[in-house]
Amino acid sequence: MKVFVSRRIPEKVIGFLEEQGLEVIYNNSDQKMQQSDLIAACKKTDLLLNVGSVGLNAYFMESCKHLKGIALTSVGYDHVDLKAAAHYGIPVSNTPDVLSKTTADTAFLLMLATSRKAFFRAGQIEKGEWKDKGFLYELGTEINGKTLGIFGLGRIGAEFARMARAAFGMHIIYNNRSRNAKAEKLVDARYVGFDELLEESDVLSVHTNLTSETQYRFNRDCFRKMKKTSIFINTARGKIHHESDLITALEEREIWGAGLDVTDPEPMLPDNPLLQMSNVCVLPHIGSATLETRTAMATMAAKNLVAVFKGEKMPQAINS
Repeated sequence: MKVFVSRRIPEKVIGFLEEQGLEVIYNNSDQKMQQSDLIAACKKTDLLLNVGSVGLNAYFMESCKHLKGIALTSVGYDHVDLKAAAHYGIPVSNTPDVLSKTTADTAFLLMLATSRKAFFRAGQIEKGEWKDKGFLYELGTEINGKTLGIFGLGRIGAEFARMARAAFGMHIIYNNRSRNAKAEKLVDARYVGFDELLEESDVLSVHTNLTSETQYRFNRDCFRKMKKTSIFINTARGKIHHESDLITALEEREIWGAGLDVTDPEPMLPDNPLLQMSNVCVLPHIGSATLETRTAMATMAAKNLVAVFKGEKMPQAINS
């Protein structure tokens, strides 16, 4: 069988696929492929190891219905039409667990950096503006002993909560579709309703999948219910918050600050007002961007394709 790798991945993972008997054809580039180019490449192969967020929609699935399997190098799969894939008998896998800690690290980084306006103050140094501007100039806010609200207390959310509780003695509240008894015990978390999450959180961090229910879940009404001293963190998906509403909430001081690893759209336009705000920290979607984690993600994706090659079920299949 032949497998197409849509973007550059660690050489050791390519070697692993070849050692297992697969012929590897890959786009040895860091450039995102257009869907038409991806379809053309996949027509010559049996399997796809997909890197990035090129739309694997119904049109793609119909065009590549011969594929025996698709392995994603991501946890999220909102860019994939799973129903269409299942219709054509194409199993799809993702990469749960392996990026939980590193994404939680990113949320922790954003929480701390936002609370101290670190990106803005570092930018002043680059502009040659390191000078005494007054005792009360652009002060940060404390997070020790404050309340951390988690929207989506799964693997990533629970890991972030554990870190925040251990480092800063934060009190943990959360809102899920269902209770997470294990996480409650791990971090002494308290389940609350959604409105209570908004009203009580000093820091509110998003760790949920993007679905029709969660798209733009955090909008103007939500931001108005939050504390004026609160910080909003999103390391999940950009479309979970309504970006223009977030801008308005910050401009009108309905919330104190925001830390984002995901935006809508991505990449963020350079004239976005968020980039000029002292109380906002923005990262370019680097939640899983460590060598160790990206290697683990690519390896997991490769193992799912090897399973298909051997006539076995994908260990991390997300459709049937």
